[in-house]
Amino acid sequence: MQSVQLTIGMEAPHFELPDADMETFALTALQGKQNVVLYFYPRDDTPGCTLEANEFSELEEEFAKFDTVVVGVSRDDCLSHASFRDKYGLSVLLLSDPDARVCKRYGVMYEKEVDGHKKLSIKRSTFVIDKHGKLQQVMYGVQAHGHAQEILNLIKEMK
Repeated sequence: MQSVQLTIGMEAPHFELPDADMETFALTALQGKQNVVLYFYPRDDTPGCTLEANEFSELEEEFAKFDTVVVGVSRDDCLSHASFRDKYGLSVLLLSDPDARVCKRYGVMYEKEVDGHKKLSIKRSTFVIDKHGKLQQVMYGVQAHGHAQEILNLIKEMK
């Protein structure tokens, strides 16, 4: 069940989702102001996801120098995001997409087999969206370790 695959140069699908504090985040609100690193991850407080969120958080000030905000999305609810954020002191914005509506629009859902059952899961993926709402980077199936630095390097190269 591979949904859409987005490509560089496309307009990023618009969305609104609640964050860890149940405030609504709208992608369009940043248009013309900031670049967005939108990363999708499987679950709060799992080893790879924690590593990735921590690495992005550690580089937050560097991203800010390049007018870039980092936003993570998973299917966990707002309360789970809040405790994940607070447990690790994360500075990245965590958005909740429990029905996978946005995940599907970005093509990050796939079926994996768990104990003989098919289960929908999120493929760890990252999208760099410029100030004009266009996709500058599209990466499906990324490795968590070192990924934040790799993305920061790509942002630095963007003009």
